Amino acid sequence: MERNIFENICPLDHRYSLKKDLFNDLGKYFSEKATIYFQARVELALVKALAGRGVCSFDVVKEVEEAVKGIKVGEVYEEEARTRHNIRALVNCIRKKISAEARPFVHLSATSFDIVDTANSLRYKEATEKLIVPALERLLEQWLNLAEQERDTLQIGRTHGQHAEPLTFGLVMAYYASRLHERIVNLEKVVSSLCGKMAGAVGAYNASSLFFEDPEEFEKEVLKELGLKPAPVSTQIVPPEYMTDYVHSLITVFGVLADFSDDMRHLQRTEIGETGEYFAKDQVGSSTMPHKRNPINYENVKSMWKTFMPRMVTMYLDQLSEHQRDLTNSASGRFIAEIASGLMMTVDRLYKVSSRMKINSRKMKNNFNLSKNMIIAEPLYIFLAAAGHPDAHEYVRKLTLKADKEGKDLVELIKADKEIETYLAKLDKRQKDILYNPEQYTGIARERTEEIVTKIRKERGL
Repeated sequence: MERNIFENICPLDHRYSLKKDLFNDLGKYFSEKATIYFQARVELALVKALAGRGVCSFDVVKEVEEAVKGIKVGEVYEEEARTRHNIRALVNCIRKKISAEARPFVHLSATSFDIVDTANSLRYKEATEKLIVPALERLLEQWLNLAEQERDTLQIGRTHGQHAEPLTFGLVMAYYASRLHERIVNLEKVVSSLCGKMAGAVGAYNASSLFFEDPEEFEKEVLKELGLKPAPVSTQIVPPEYMTDYVHSLITVFGVLADFSDDMRHLQRTEIGETGEYFAKDQVGSSTMPHKRNPINYENVKSMWKTFMPRMVTMYLDQLSEHQRDLTNSASGRFIAEIASGLMMTVDRLYKVSSRMKINSRKMKNNFNLSKNMIIAEPLYIFLAAAGHPDAHEYVRKLTLKADKEGKDLVELIKADKEIETYLAKLDKRQKDILYNPEQYTGIARERTEEIVTKIRKERGL
């Protein structure tokens, strides 16, 4: 059935799907067509395992394989309208395409959620390995490049929205790259744990035990065809914690992207102006203010995170299923694909923005200079304490108040204060340089940046 995308209801299918290549890639795993395709793959794997046990011939496997290739979503939906059961509809559609001799072996010994949960684990595993992780690695590499490029770019650090101590913008980028890297590692670990089942209606292998003395081994054989392992124990469904952990890992990736975007958005404020989004030649920032250049991409990332992050609550609710299974996760479970798709669209957007980020080092230096004469308060206090001053912190605190009240530089006041001459005399050249040249007070920001970048590149082979 052909449909104009602008007649779709979900914004992911119209507003955020205009990039056709990405939308097509997402469709391979997250569309309804993909859902049925992966379920059909599980049905085929079951028949292959039955043939491997001699229950049916390999000719049956060939028939089912061809039938699966010819399955169309529309016909499955038409059959479901008649049967009121999605998996039975799929099974019937496969059976219609094969010989009478082969039909008994389709879905033999399986229950619906042997197919549904296994297919979901399979498609999310493959989507993550083939689509999501590579996209995240591209973004990660871009952030690493920026960290290297800006490893010496002076920036004032901020805590609680206030100027704190200087660092470099490279270290800021390395910080976000490190968080993203750790989330990718976590995602890979979690997705490798996604598992399937072929344990029957209540998880007791009732049906398969009619054929095999070792139904658990048979389950392993079915899942091996798909590159999955069985859950340690199941009811009618795979224990929900595996999918809960998977979605949680996606949401925490989303959180890193949103935090980064929120920081960059604030740095783009008029009065700060340290970073900026790329602005296309014909792009309009406001319908009434022609001069506006709004951080729309960073704001979109945060907005998408706000859309999908709360759905994690639903995943926690879906941990509850009455006895061996109820249907209270039947509808909600279908929306996991939207979370993964929303994340992918956000990663794609942020990669483009990051690759064309404007960094205003001059404005960073100007903003640093606003606090240049106060930020030496920390090293001054530490130097004085180390030199034996009995109450260095209180002394420096009062000195900062005096500097602020009299409109003087902190450096001027300490040079003129005879009370601390003996303590300052104990400082070496490097320590004095830091006091009188606050630009040098960046700790090991450069070295940490290089260390982080090198470590991540080595671990990921970038």
